[in-house]
Amino acid sequence: MKKNTINLILSSAALALSLSACQSFNNATRVSGLAYERAPLANAQVTLRDASGKEVKTETNALGIYSIKTRGLHYPVLVSVVSQGKAEDCTNNSRLRPICLAGLVSQAPADKNLIANINPLTDRIVSDLAVSKGFIGPQQWVNSNTIGAVDQIGVNQALAEMRKGFSAALTTAGITNASEFDPATFPMTDTNPVTEIFSLLHHNRNYENNTGETGHTSLTDFGFRPIVGLMPNGAYEAFDLERARAEYLQVKNAKTRIFIVGDSTSAVYEQLRYPRMGWGQALAAQFKSDSGIQVIVGSRAGRSSRDFYNGRWYTQMDYLIQAGDYVFINHGHNDQNCDSSKPLRGPSDVKNLCTYPNNAAENPQFPSGQPELSFQHSLERYIKIARERGAHPVMFTPTARIKNAKGEQTTPVAHSHLTRQNATNGYLFTGDYTDTIKTTAKLHQLPLIDLEAASMNFANKVGEPGWRNYWLVVDPAINPFYTNNAAGSTQVPDGTHFQKNGAEAMAKMVADAIRNNPELAELQKHLN
Repeated sequence: MKKNTINLILSSAALALSLSACQSFNNATRVSGLAYERAPLANAQVTLRDASGKEVKTETNALGIYSIKTRGLHYPVLVSVVSQGKAEDCTNNSRLRPICLAGLVSQAPADKNLIANINPLTDRIVSDLAVSKGFIGPQQWVNSNTIGAVDQIGVNQALAEMRKGFSAALTTAGITNASEFDPATFPMTDTNPVTEIFSLLHHNRNYENNTGETGHTSLTDFGFRPIVGLMPNGAYEAFDLERARAEYLQVKNAKTRIFIVGDSTSAVYEQLRYPRMGWGQALAAQFKSDSGIQVIVGSRAGRSSRDFYNGRWYTQMDYLIQAGDYVFINHGHNDQNCDSSKPLRGPSDVKNLCTYPNNAAENPQFPSGQPELSFQHSLERYIKIARERGAHPVMFTPTARIKNAKGEQTTPVAHSHLTRQNATNGYLFTGDYTDTIKTTAKLHQLPLIDLEAASMNFANKVGEPGWRNYWLVVDPAINPFYTNNAAGSTQVPDGTHFQKNGAEAMAKMVADAIRNNPELAELQKHLN
């Protein structure tokens, strides 16, 4: 056989493989599905777009189910849903985002009925495919108004990765063919056992640093452990349905719940990054095992007080808060992203993350007509919501960074949660974030835990190089994740985040502060 003929055959086979999903179904097709996040997405907007660019819109009913008849679909079909807002806000982080998810059906069904569900697992699969196509996340693919070529090999790989992480949970939920499960095409209603998995997952979309838009899909379990990590790709960590059920009951039946609203310094991390830990992960161990206290760590890496709310991270905890609970408000690190002169993420961070501290007279500062850019006002949102629920807000100053007065990563550590006007006038306002937290606590008569002062004293006590045993400095021999000059390795020490020893030390400081604060007497009696 001639070489050109062989190449032609191979090229034809490759084209057939890449376009195998681009099938058409010329008859009338009934398209139906369930839109579900933590609960059924009732009265939500559904958009279906096929490979030819044909678009069909409808709405879900009160049970999150939609059904519509159309004709002449070309596969693959991309379907998306928007709930509690407008579709144009799905990539916007400067105000509260709606719930936005997508799903993909890559091949035509065997009959005239197409099932196209939309849920956290379909959104993650679409996210994987979107990133492989050069989009920063699934919504950018949806917004492109074109599907383009979809490689069935990539679809199968995304499905296989999902099944690795969820096969045990699917089996526990009663799915007998978990190895073939497709969350987009599996027949289900709002009462199907699979929806229990969705109800015990936290779904969201991450912040893309350079653009400030929503990016790839993020999944965490009920205990806020990352299932797919913080990056746009990577292996799923197994979702344990039985553990999630138990944790849900523990939270539901707890005498008192403590909700931690914060950033990476208090967040929960996946095993892949161990021994990285946030102090929130270690706080539960400070309470007696029979205390009836349940700690819920909803903190999220990279989030400011403003973005934590607008980016729908707070909504993952909000529905669980009950009267008598505590809301620990621990922001301040990322609110400092207010330098618009930074060449890459400066303007986007100012638009989405930045809040400005109070001035020297303790008065809020913000651009005209934008009070939401005041740090004090941003903190007060959580205070208001907590009190509306009958919960007790508690204010925290942020943990210390390992920086001396010159900004060098060494001791003695100096106070760094403040802004100074730079040479190119990147900051609209200057001031002190720690002082703003203290002012807000005083104004609203709230308990204050000065974790910055305690952690600064601790860092200066252990000194150089002792701090490296507590902040994130991990030998790659302990965990290969920290090879190749990864942040937090011995080559690139991280003086902001913690390893296990540091997280436990910070949690003990929190417990000591509770023990010494008469306003927290009810919590004191439950400490070890």
